[in-house]
Amino acid sequence: MSLTLYLPKDAAALALGADDIAAALTAEAAARGIELRLVRTGSRGMVWLEPLLEIEQDGLRHGFGPLEVSDVKSLFESDFTDHAKALGPVEDIPFFARQTRLTFARCGVIDPLDLNAYRAHGGMAGLERARGMAPEQIVAEVTESGLRGRGGAGFPTGIKWNTVLQAEGPQKYIVCNADEGDSGTFADRMLMEGDPFCLIEGMAIAGLAVGATRGFVYCRSEYPHAIRTFGDALEMAREACLLSESFDIELRVGAGSYVCGEETALLNSMEGKRGTVRAKPPLPAHKGFMARPTVINNVISLASVPVILAEGAAHYKSFGLGRSLGTVPLQVAGNVKHGGLFEAAFGMTIGELIHDICGGTASGRPVKAVQIGGPLGAYFPVTLFDTPLGYEECDAAGGLIGHAGIVVFDDTADMGAMARFAMEFCAVESCGTCTPCRIGAVRGMETIDRILAGDPAAPAILADLCETMRDGSLCALGGFTPYPVESALKYFPEDFTPRQEAAE
Repeated sequence: MSLTLYLPKDAAALALGADDIAAALTAEAAARGIELRLVRTGSRGMVWLEPLLEIEQDGLRHGFGPLEVSDVKSLFESDFTDHAKALGPVEDIPFFARQTRLTFARCGVIDPLDLNAYRAHGGMAGLERARGMAPEQIVAEVTESGLRGRGGAGFPTGIKWNTVLQAEGPQKYIVCNADEGDSGTFADRMLMEGDPFCLIEGMAIAGLAVGATRGFVYCRSEYPHAIRTFGDALEMAREACLLSESFDIELRVGAGSYVCGEETALLNSMEGKRGTVRAKPPLPAHKGFMARPTVINNVISLASVPVILAEGAAHYKSFGLGRSLGTVPLQVAGNVKHGGLFEAAFGMTIGELIHDICGGTASGRPVKAVQIGGPLGAYFPVTLFDTPLGYEECDAAGGLIGHAGIVVFDDTADMGAMARFAMEFCAVESCGTCTPCRIGAVRGMETIDRILAGDPAAPAILADLCETMRDGSLCALGGFTPYPVESALKYFPEDFTPRQEAAE
């Protein structure tokens, strides 16, 4: 008798005991004389169900989870049918069924290092089409799709590619920014661990589009599983001649500096320099890596390109809202009942995501706020939960969507303390290039302390300081720090009353 099972080796699943489950499954199958084929996949993104085991029955993948080692024996005894941890067809689970999976269509479905499985599930179709197109046609297709930078800035990808295409230089580069440093974000890691060939394909298409022969992926050292999986995928791609002298990719690992998520600091780090922000102009599209024309895109931006080329720009832009076209991988973390990655078309409201899909808080207490866009994103109170998740829509509400990381807080959260943390975070992570970021964050911490101590003059001082930081910063770190501070002050003034210990 033979049996095929699917179990993630995504970092989240591993942290929750997936390897122990794998060992128990292998041992139990051997004891029963069953020939087991255990396919280690990426994650479906439903973290509260990990480790999530799947088996194919009647053409559908059925899930069991969250599993513990003690569940394994009874799974075999039930013949993987009527079991206490049975979830039914995975794609019918409400959290998953309401998604529109384009970029993450293969994550959790295939072995991330099985190139044949990648092809069988639609991989390489985009690259094959691109090989029959002129560079200008590829750029036009990406431009028409409306794809914008998924790393945070939301800059139109096609415009960036066209700038590099038109730039003159003896060498051009494609650089993938995988320095995913925002708290509550994990989409880049999930893609690199669960579908690395998708990123390789996207970068190869970008190389054809702009005339680049070299690509680099800059990843943070805190992602050892992503680094290992993507490195193995690169070797396999070379063996299969998907990468060659005409276009090859090198993986670079950074030390984990938050500011190296800013594109010019990233380039400095790649060149062996200190990770500090460069003044612009010149733009990286004209003088980027080694002063050559360079495309710098986020992992999700590049991984979205294959489906655009395979299905066409019209298909991709049929999803979304306004100028926010296509899908976005929403990463929900913090105090939330059903957290994980939810890929959907732009336009879903914050309230629909948090209440209807994610089930509110894990604590069962009322939601107080969500922070969108990383540690420097604004806090959205419940009164703004009718805001659609889109670039312009979040901006109009006083925040940003950024890399689409969403952290949930219940009504016990202290927003005064969180606002102070934002200033402290900026002070610690600043590269020191610009005065508003280097000194303004320190003065910001001191001023918030004065507010918490009851100084009536401090709020006006903090308002001026935030304006200076926003206007004078060279990068997002200092420029975005006012978002969480101002939103916390505006929507949660009760959390800025003098502390008891200060009064004593």
